[in-house]
Amino acid sequence: MIKVGDTLPAVTLMEYSEVEGEGCSIGPNPVDVSKATAGKTIALFALPGAFTPTCSAKHVPGYVEQHDAFKAAGVHEIWCLSVNDAFVMGAWARDQKTGSKVRMLADGDAAFAKAVGLTLDLTGKGLGLRSNRYSMLVKDGKVVALNVEGPGKFEVSDAATLLGQAKG
Repeated sequence: MIKVGDTLPAVTLMEYSEVEGEGCSIGPNPVDVSKATAGKTIALFALPGAFTPTCSAKHVPGYVEQHDAFKAAGVHEIWCLSVNDAFVMGAWARDQKTGSKVRMLADGDAAFAKAVGLTLDLTGKGLGLRSNRYSMLVKDGKVVALNVEGPGKFEVSDAATLLGQAKG
């Protein structure tokens, strides 16, 4: 499992773009994790699935609500990762009204989740291999804080905990 001090894996995530611009076409666009984190502070949180109850009711809304506080604490971007495809993440972004506050990034084949050692096998529940619920503060591609939830829990990966660590 990834730990504080480690560098994020060099994988590519996908992000659905609603509008064309800045080299992005409408639809899914690749996000090179190494390039996208270079020289930035990222508040990253991951969760088992888009449109699931805890993720939709508590996890994403907390980060959307705390966007300005994260910016004030020196965070450049907030990322939400889930093992879903970019189309689902785009639809969820519209549903959650994340706008430019939270980047909704698809880890469609769980490459990121596998590389950081934070997968969650929900095969018996019909959901397949997913991401565990966690949050991390990343500076210039390196993990400076990591908060991994226990099974079925939502206690340490919330926006308030990571914001406290960002204010540090």
